[in-house]
Amino acid sequence: MRTISIRELHLKTGEWVRQASRHQKVVITERGAPVATLVPFEPTHAATRFAARKLLPGFAKLPALGRHDSTRFISGGRDRA
Repeated sequence: MRTISIRELHLKTGEWVRQASRHQKVVITERGAPVATLVPFEPTHAATRFAARKLLPGFAKLPALGRHDSTRFISGGRDRA
């Protein structure tokens, strides 16, 4: 575990994030008092379950949303008005 100041975090953010990603806990202090902890990301059970889910057959037939640029659709509606 390392302890660093907010200023040190600001100056070398990338370095401290990489250390945390290597499972090294980093405690951030402000004027000597701990204010935050930088720890490695660990996906929750719910997040991994959500990523692994499969659509029901009826939903799989619906058109995919969010895979197209909405600007084209908005502009098209504006041009018709």
